[in-house]
Amino acid sequence: MSRIHAFGDDALGDLDAVGLVEKLRGGEVSPQELVEAAIARTEAVNPTLNGLAYQGFGRARTRASARGYGGFFDGVPSFIKDNVAVAGMPTMEGTDAWQPNPALLDGDFARSYLATGLMPLGKTQLSEFGFSASAEHPRLGPVRNPWNPDHTAGASSSGSGAFVAAGVVPIAHANDGGGSIRIPASCNGLVGLKPSRGRLPLDKAHRQMPLRIVANGVVTRSVRDTAAFYREMERVSRNPKLPAIGDITHPGKQRLHVAVCTQSIAREASPEIRELTLKSAALLEELGHKVTQIDNPVPPQFMDDFLLYWSFLAFALVRGGRRTFGASFDRTRLDNLTLGLERHSGSRLHRLPLALARLSRVRRLTSRLTNTYDVVLTPTLADEPPRIGHLDPTVDYQQIIDRLIEWVAFTPLQNATGEPAISLPLAESAAGLPIGMMFAAPIGQEARLLELAYELEDARPWAQIHP
Repeated sequence: MSRIHAFGDDALGDLDAVGLVEKLRGGEVSPQELVEAAIARTEAVNPTLNGLAYQGFGRARTRASARGYGGFFDGVPSFIKDNVAVAGMPTMEGTDAWQPNPALLDGDFARSYLATGLMPLGKTQLSEFGFSASAEHPRLGPVRNPWNPDHTAGASSSGSGAFVAAGVVPIAHANDGGGSIRIPASCNGLVGLKPSRGRLPLDKAHRQMPLRIVANGVVTRSVRDTAAFYREMERVSRNPKLPAIGDITHPGKQRLHVAVCTQSIAREASPEIRELTLKSAALLEELGHKVTQIDNPVPPQFMDDFLLYWSFLAFALVRGGRRTFGASFDRTRLDNLTLGLERHSGSRLHRLPLALARLSRVRRLTSRLTNTYDVVLTPTLADEPPRIGHLDPTVDYQQIIDRLIEWVAFTPLQNATGEPAISLPLAESAAGLPIGMMFAAPIGQEARLLELAYELEDARPWAQIHP
């Protein structure tokens, strides 16, 4: 199938968010024009891509008229993923297992996000509770990849990734508990930075996790948009326990020692992905960086431990559904993946304390790497984006989880360690699908990753979805 996008000769054009801010400040466009263009683009591509979870067009129009948020991005249209609280919008977590009610107040993350000036047109679709790496809702249908709609848009932030890649908006919220900023960035040809643990605010439910694996962020089409977003979030909600990122606007001058690894904790990357990763390593050497190929130092036990913790989160949601979501909660409307995870945890709860202890200690292993290497390069995913149906959440649980572990084999590590990692669209598969390369750094070193990202963007500009 042909690529699906909404780029055209309207107020949005093909500009990134920083470019739109420049046009707004120069008086070349108005917030109302940008919002109307984004609404028209949403309506044009959503019937195919299926990324929209909640439509808030009326609210966006009102805000655009009032310039209601302030902040650097004031007037730039965006979307928020449907698993954080936004006043006046329901939060459905990618399921239809209960009757939704609009949130009375903005959650902690949305309050900071909106303070940057970004104007949400609504909420984007995700997999049920974010457990799957492909949003394929049994009733609402799958979120499709704009590069080829036969394939997944990837991860629980699928809707945001699809809409940014297709040109609906230049920037959208994503969050990452096992890769869901980096995975849609890889699948859709975008920039996706999972920040250090504690860098950005979390809503209460994510803060209360025994191990805080979730991090909020964005997906964008340019490095400068990602850098500008973190600069602005730092201005409205800085964590003083982490080094400041600051205003990163250009490549760094320091030559880095980069470790490259094509073997995940679970498996070796596919031959094609391995070759593309080594080509990215060769580019780094051409740019003057030192590159050393390494074996993966993390023991296979990690995947079992991460799966047990992942399944425990499902256990808590399913068993506490009525208390959390209200009397209308109906577990029979949950998909097989969620229910299978709940069963997996329920029979192994006695192993959870030791698994959590091991997950907390895995950072010691990665810290040894960072004593020798400045950055670690791996592919973001072990293979190209699969076709819709490969991760169908209604089929047998064991089939789904086996396929998930095979594909999402690289990203969970940084969720356990809390370290930052960025996916950059440096490669393309033989089938013409974007392939992300992931760069990880020590906690607090997002600035290093952004400087490297600028350099790579200049050296190898990524493919665009539109002519």
